[in-house]
Formats: sequence, C-alpha cells, structure tokens
Amino acid sequence: MISKRTEEISPFIVMEVLEKAHSMEREGIDIVHLEVGEPDFDAPECVKTAAIHALEEGHTNYTHSLGDLDLRQAVSGHYKRVYNVSVDPERIIITSGTSPAIFLALSVFIEKGDHVIISDPHYACYPNFIRFLDGKPVTIPVYEEDGFQYRPEEIQKRITKETKAVFINSPSNPTGNLLSKDRMKEIAALAEAESINIISDEIYHGLVYEGKEHSILEFNDNSFVVNGFSKLYAMTGLRLGYLIAPEKYIRPIQKIQQNFFISANSIMQIAGIAALEKADEDILRMKKIYNERRKYMIKRLKDLGFGIKVEPTGAFYVFANAKHLSGDSYKLAFDILKKAHVGVTPGIDFGENGEGYLRFSYANSIENITEGMKRLENYLNKR
Repeated sequence: MISKRTEEISPFIVMEVLEKAHSMEREGIDIVHLEVGEPDFDAPECVKTAAIHALEEGHTNYTHSLGDLDLRQAVSGHYKRVYNVSVDPERIIITSGTSPAIFLALSVFIEKGDHVIISDPHYACYPNFIRFLDGKPVTIPVYEEDGFQYRPEEIQKRITKETKAVFINSPSNPTGNLLSKDRMKEIAALAEAESINIISDEIYHGLVYEGKEHSILEFNDNSFVVNGFSKLYAMTGLRLGYLIAPEKYIRPIQKIQQNFFISANSIMQIAGIAALEKADEDILRMKKIYNERRKYMIKRLKDLGFGIKVEPTGAFYVFANAKHLSGDSYKLAFDILKKAHVGVTPGIDFGENGEGYLRFSYANSIENITEGMKRLENYLNKR
C-alpha cells in the first residue's frame, strides 16, 4: 500500500510540460523551451577547475554534517560583503541543494496541524513540503498590480495560534518580482511581535537587474534563510545549497542532517568556495545577458497582448496575464506546446491565484527566445 502522504502529493506541472516536450523531441519535433527555470549557461570555469582538483586530490570523504568549515566561512563572508550582516559560520548548514534546506527548516518546528503562510502564487513545491511534514499551508493571494508582493496587513489577518512561520521569496518564482524593503521590514517586525518564524528563500539573490534585493537577516536576525548555488552560479546539477538558521535550532537540524543526509557532496563544497570567491566576472557576464533577454521578452509579450502590469526585475521569469486567452492555464500551456512547439508553464502550477497566467523563462538564448516569440505570435494569429 502506498502511503497517504505520497498519494496526496501533487505533481510538479512544469516537469510534466518538460517531459511531454522531451517526448515530442524524440519524435523529431523542435521545441523552444521557455518553461524551465534552469540557467542555460555552463558553470563558471573556476567552479569546474576547483571540482576537478578536489577529485584528483582525493576529497571524496564525508565532511562535517554542518558542512565544510571553509565553505561555511565563505558563505558568512558573502553575507557580510553583500548585505552587511554578520552570520556565525556555526549557524550555517550546507545541504545538497536548497530543497533539503527547506525540508530541514520546516522539520525543526512543524508539528501536526501547524500553519505555514505562503503567498499565492508561490513556488510550486512549498505546499508539498509543508503537507509532507503534516503541516497546513495557508495561502494569501498576492496581485499583479502590487507586483505580486505580500500586503503585511493580510498576513496579520491570517495569523492564529497554529501559525508557526511565513515564507517569503524575493526575487520570486514564478513572478520575478521583488519584495520591497519597506514591506520586508514590516513582515520582519510582525513576525517578531507574533513570535513566528520567517523562512526567506533567497535562491534568486544576485539575479536582480533593477533595484536591490534584501536579505531578511538585515531586518530580523532570528530568521531562516534558504540559499544556494543553482541559479546565480549556474550549478543546478551540482546540488549545493545552504540553510542559515537561528542558533537554538542548529543542534536539532544537525541531528536531522546526520540521519537523513549525512553531509553534502564533499567535492561540490570545495567548488562552492570557488564560486563565492572567484566567479564575480562570470556572474556579471551572465546577468548582462539575462537582462537583455528580460527586456526583449517583456516587450514582445506586451506586444502580443499579454498583461504585465509591474515588470519583473529579478530571477529569470515573466509571469504574464493570459486570461484574455483562456481561464484554463493548464489546457492553454499544453495547447501552445502541441501547436506552437513552445514550452511554457501554466500559472495554476503556482497556486489558485496563478490561474489565468503563464510563466515564461528567459533562461534560454536570445535566438531561441526570439524564435519562441515568433511561434507564439503565429499561434495567437490562428486562434
């Protein structure tokens, strides 16, 4: 018999779009991929060199369960340099990507029936993490006219004695929008007053083209931060992330890590140090190209009639209003894939309030994006 928690977990729809696209490609159909949130760049040379040297030098053993101290110190230095916040390396846990970091953070304080507040739309996997640990996701709608930002007063209304945490994600997946400094400060103050945790998903930090992202640690040191190397450093397949947690939670988290994960990949931890200390030029190069793609995609989508009230300035997504085309984003996305041979992600993947939207990723070459927009234009002209 399959466990109830496994039976009830919802699919990750973007992966279903991708898998269908791959099956079409095996039939010889050319697909333009605008659905996948994965950098199309190779990992920086300094990262690859460090990984090769680490392997050749025999760094193939378990590390400390919290992670290699040199990498934890490098992460600490990064947060001091970028955000001017001091983070004790002993508060940092190195993980095999950010998904284990989310699991560790939630595991350490959720009891059966506890509430965790998330925005709607939200990263598709957040509710499944919460439910898998017997918690209850509580969704708060956010709206395009607000740039899909939380309204702190709406968070206040949803806090009960069961509320244990609120998730923030800035820059956001799926919207690409940032949470303003003022709203973040309000949420930080609210969490402190209500004695609830904040989990700040900062995986898209560094990928900001206008304005500035802020870490929750600038406003509330007693918070959880999830971050990693997949997006900014184009290291998705290398599976390296980290969790910054309040001191009182470190030992319990360490015990979970020891039992379920032991430690993150030893070689990739050495590569992570190189990323933090030597990849600045690579990041600037990738960001410049992302920004060019962002501007082009926003203009083309607007010209095609899609709604974008507040232009996204971070990550590599455009969350466009397609309600004039269909109220069923799932059906629309698969119709576009079938007829236009362009992969896009339906908004319903990100929550009920995402229905009627499509997420477009510009983590693809400008040539492919240009072709994808041409195909989309032809598709719309035939409707």
